[in-house]
Amino acid sequence: MLNHEKLLCLATQDELIDDGFVLENPASAEPALLRTIYRNTGLEVRDCLPGIFRYSGWLPVNRILESEGYPVTYRSKRLGMALGLPELYITFNGYWPEIGAMMTTGTFKECEAYAVCARLPENSGKILVVASAGNTARAFIKVASDNDIQLAVVVPEKHMDNLWSLEEVKPCVRIIAAGGDSDYYDAIRLAGALCRLDGFINEGGAKNVARRDGMGTTVLSAVTAIGKIPDYYFQAVGSGTGAIAAYEANLRLIRSGSYENKKMRLIVSQNLPFAPMARAWEKGARIMGRIDESEAIKQIDRMDAKVLSNRYPPYGIIGGLYDALRDTDGDIAAVENREVREARSLFMETEGRDICPEAGVALASLIRKVRDGSVERDACIMLNITGGGIDALRREHSLRRITPHLVVDKDSFGPETLRSKVSYLI
Repeated sequence: MLNHEKLLCLATQDELIDDGFVLENPASAEPALLRTIYRNTGLEVRDCLPGIFRYSGWLPVNRILESEGYPVTYRSKRLGMALGLPELYITFNGYWPEIGAMMTTGTFKECEAYAVCARLPENSGKILVVASAGNTARAFIKVASDNDIQLAVVVPEKHMDNLWSLEEVKPCVRIIAAGGDSDYYDAIRLAGALCRLDGFINEGGAKNVARRDGMGTTVLSAVTAIGKIPDYYFQAVGSGTGAIAAYEANLRLIRSGSYENKKMRLIVSQNLPFAPMARAWEKGARIMGRIDESEAIKQIDRMDAKVLSNRYPPYGIIGGLYDALRDTDGDIAAVENREVREARSLFMETEGRDICPEAGVALASLIRKVRDGSVERDACIMLNITGGGIDALRREHSLRRITPHLVVDKDSFGPETLRSKVSYLI
């Protein structure tokens, strides 16, 4: 099933053999992402395969999993008309059966969850560990439960309301909450401590090539629907991983020889008041400034799109968001909650579907860029709606609330303390 054999280190240009677990090059002196090298340079869409596996030729997977949802791209009429954009294409990731969008967690994080889980060797005997602020957790819980994959999800306790499921979650999935006022970074720390115990394996976040290539299927959807590479790509970011994935998919399309040699301008956005990457980018800095923990928590609490709250994103790492923005003449916008709410209302009025706050952040940045003249009105634009249809899911289905199997306070994050707490979950 493997469509690839090697991973390229972007710092050293070393090629590594992929065993399904590799996250970095141990021989690299500086942090750098790996990139998948595929046997097939051409894009083949296999409509006979389920979900995102229609793009399996460009996914680093060992198997095909039970799945249904995939990104759906269509040419917008009413929103495009409202903004004066005749070539506005929306890539919708979420629940909207009328257009064929069947992501029943309401988020494009399903793209990465299917790819990551399908990259794992079958019967590895390891429990995959994923840290999340909500959306990623929901997606991984669904994929792992549906496909009997051993998974431990770590989520801040205060974000547990983001976790729900259409079906009963199977015992192969364990949910661990980082207690008290813990945020996403604390969940990452707790997940890291968990991975130092026998039997657990780190999913890796942005360092996992499957996560990025899975999210890159949004661009594959857009380009196959449009017939060309767009001029602009708009998306909200917390870590920036989705935008890096879009950039890498763009490079593969160019190398395929089937599309013109054009790089989409990446326009990514963050939700004020917490916008550390936007501030670093405005200063032209590869390295983000120090973020005071207490101030960050206050700022995150005031965001509408709280899932965009990664305090240590893969921004400056070699091959990270900074490099992708520089190579595409891109930009980072920072938008206010008021703009996000207005954008979400506009989408509902024009397109007739609810979208998540983070998708509202992306649309708000597009509206701003069009109004200030930064984007040409006749440009071909891809707007990545990374989540939507949750209101419809609530109307049409009974959503099951998910509760944690274990809550761990901050003072118990050490592996020695954790060992006794999680032993009964293994």
